[in-house]
Amino acid sequence: MKGAILVVEDEQAIADLVRAYLKRDGFGVVWARSGEQALEELARHPVRLVVLDIGLPGIDGFEVCRRLRARTSVPILILSARDDEVDRVAGLEAGADDYVTKPFSPRELVARVKAILRRAGGSGETVDGGPLAAGGVELDRAARAVTVDGEPVELTGREFDLLAALLSHPGVVLGRDRLLELAWGGEFPGGTRTVDVHVAQLRAKLGRPELIRTVRGAGYKVVP
Repeated sequence: MKGAILVVEDEQAIADLVRAYLKRDGFGVVWARSGEQALEELARHPVRLVVLDIGLPGIDGFEVCRRLRARTSVPILILSARDDEVDRVAGLEAGADDYVTKPFSPRELVARVKAILRRAGGSGETVDGGPLAAGGVELDRAARAVTVDGEPVELTGREFDLLAALLSHPGVVLGRDRLLELAWGGEFPGGTRTVDVHVAQLRAKLGRPELIRTVRGAGYKVVP
């Protein structure tokens, strides 16, 4: 077993498809049909990642995502038929790490799950090497931990990887496409808007809005 994946999906045919492909790759799978059940299952099982539909009975996936993120940093991959940019951005702002639209390739979905877990486990490009620090913010890549003035700050996996990418290049302007490559491993359905959303979330969580500077028309840089 590589760990339990919580699949939150009310359509049984889709849930069965996702579960079959995940199980084929050795993952344990827990299935929830509603947002309320998902929150209950999270309390019962050690979950490594959540695959989350948006159109759920009861509380919708966006609210589930927000509630999950309030209590845990477990990675969340949204799987939804909603493919408008506004929905992708809303998912990211709610705390999702990735967004896959339906119809989807089950093999691609499993590959994205593995990529997220690799980054969360500390084997990605942006988490190699020693600690990084700037402006009172310290990032320990081995422990995947961040502190501000010595106080721990809870980040999602994507936020951590994005911060690591920026801190690894102090004073260097990194374009949005480059940050997508470093923190997401390539293209993301949300496009470069994804980077803007995550930078805003980092600024809010770190309480250091001046640390990550926007360079108009170019990208972002950490001010040493």
